[in-house]
Amino acid sequence: MSLKDKINIEGLPQHLAIIMDGNGRWAKQKGMLRVFGHENGTKSVRTTVETCARLGIKNLTLYAFSTENWNRPKLEVDTLMKLLVSSLKKELDTFNKNNIRLNSIGNLNRLPDSVRKELLNVIEKTKDNTRMTLTLALSYGSREEILNAVKNLADKVKNNIISTDSIDESIFNEHLYTHNLPDVDLVIRTSGEHRISNFLLWQIAYAEFYFTEVLWPDFSEENLYEALLSYQNRERRFGKTSEQIK
Repeated sequence: MSLKDKINIEGLPQHLAIIMDGNGRWAKQKGMLRVFGHENGTKSVRTTVETCARLGIKNLTLYAFSTENWNRPKLEVDTLMKLLVSSLKKELDTFNKNNIRLNSIGNLNRLPDSVRKELLNVIEKTKDNTRMTLTLALSYGSREEILNAVKNLADKVKNNIISTDSIDESIFNEHLYTHNLPDVDLVIRTSGEHRISNFLLWQIAYAEFYFTEVLWPDFSEENLYEALLSYQNRERRFGKTSEQIK
C-alpha cells in the first residue's frame, strides 16, 4: 500500500502551515548561489499546493518571507522579490484551474510596488475560488502582528469603541492578519531545524509539529504524505485526557 493510500481523508488537518527552510543550504551543497535554491524551491511549492488541493486540505499557509528576511543581502532579497512576481504571474492560471484562492498576511506595505501590485492582482482574480485557500506569509512576523493587534485594540478602548471587559480570544483573533482563517492544526518545518522563527505564534497554540531533515527544494509529494501520516497517528487532546476524547 502506498503512503497516499494510507491517508485517512477524513482526518486531514483543516489548516496546514509550512516553514519552507533549506533553500540556501541546498544550493550551497551543489556549489551554486543561494538564489538557485530559491528558484528550485518554487517547484516544491507547486507540488505541495497541488497535492494539498487534491487531498482536500482547505487551508495551506506558507512562510515565504519573514520580517527578519529583509536583513539578508540585497541581491538575495531583490532576487526573491523578482521570483515572487514571476511565480504569481505563472501560477494564476493554475490557481484558477484548481479552484484555489490566494491570500496573503504580513506587512505588505514593505513590499516593492511591483510585488504588491501583482500580489493584489492575483488575490483579486482568485477571490471567488473555494477549493482551498493558499496564504502566503510575506514580510510577516508574528510578534509584529500581535503588537499591531494590541495597539488597534488599545485605540478602540481609548476611543470608547469597545471595553476592556469585552476583549476575549475571539475579539483578539479578529484583529490578527489571520482573522479569516482557522487555527493551525499541523506545522511542518523542513531542513532539520527545530524553531518556530516568529511564525503564527498565536495561531499554533494547539498545533502538532513535524520536523524533517529534507531541504525544501527536495521536499516531495511523498514527504508530504509522511508528514500527514505522522499527524494522523497522534492523539490531539486539547488539554483533556485520552478517556475524555474517546
